[in-house]
Amino acid sequence: MPWVIAIMIVFTLLAVASGLALRSAAQGMNAELAGRVTVQIVAADPVQQQAERQAAEKILDGLDIVDRRKTLSDAEVDDLLTPWLGEQDMADTITIPTMIDLDLVGTADEAALGTLREALGEEAPSARIDAHGAWLRPVFDLLQSLQILVGLLVLLLVIAMVAAVMLSVRSALNTHGDTINVMHLLGATDVQVARLFQRRVALDAAFGSLVGAGIAALLLLLLGQQVMQLDAGLLNAGQLQWMDLVVLALVPIAVIALTIITARITVLVALKKTL
Repeated sequence: MPWVIAIMIVFTLLAVASGLALRSAAQGMNAELAGRVTVQIVAADPVQQQAERQAAEKILDGLDIVDRRKTLSDAEVDDLLTPWLGEQDMADTITIPTMIDLDLVGTADEAALGTLREALGEEAPSARIDAHGAWLRPVFDLLQSLQILVGLLVLLLVIAMVAAVMLSVRSALNTHGDTINVMHLLGATDVQVARLFQRRVALDAAFGSLVGAGIAALLLLLLGQQVMQLDAGLLNAGQLQWMDLVVLALVPIAVIALTIITARITVLVALKKTL
C-alpha cells in the first residue's frame, strides 16, 4: 500500500506541476504579447516607403493608445531576416519593409487595431498591422488543450489511487474478518472498527506521500535546472511560481485525506453489508 501511494504521488505531482507550468507559460506569454503590435510599411517604392514611414511615426506618436514606439533600423531588420535569407545582402533584389514595434496602453484587441488602421489609412496606405498575440494563437490553443489533458490525467490517477485503497482495505477486511466479528461481539461499533483502518491507512499514506513527494521534488529540480540551461523563451515562461509550489505541497496532504475518507467509507459500507 505505501509503495503504491508513493508511485501515484510521483506521477500526480509531475502531472500537476506540468499543468501549472503550462498555465504559467500561457499567462506569461499573454501578458507579454497582449499589447504588442508590429506595423509594416510594405510600399515597393523606397521613396514612398520612406514618406509613409515618417508619416506613420508622426501619427503613432500622437495616438493615446500607443505607449511606446520603436522603428527598427535596417541592421535590426537584417538580423531578423538572416535566419531565413542568409548573410547575403538582399536590398538590391527585394524591397525590405519598414517595421515599427508598438506597445499599446491596453490589449491589442479589434478596437485598438481598428483605431490604428483608421489612423494610418490615408497617410500610410501600405501599412500592415499585426498583433503579436494573433501569431501565437495556435500555441495558446495547444497550451490550453495540454492543460485539459493534464487535468484528465490527474483525475485518472486519483481514481486509480482510490481504487487501490479500496482493494487494499477490502483485502484487509477479508483477512481480519474473524477478529472483527469478535470485536463486534465485545461491543465494538462499525465506526470504531473503521477508525482502526483509518489509522493504519493514514500511516501508510503518510509514508508513501513522503517518499513520493521526495522523489517528485528531486525530478522537478533536475528538470528545472535543465530547462534553465536551454534559455528558451517559451520554456522559461513556464517556471513555477511560489503559489504553484504551495499547490504542489498541498497535493500529498490531499492524498492522505482522500485515502482516509476512502478507507472509512469502504469499511462502513462493507460492514453494513455483512449485517
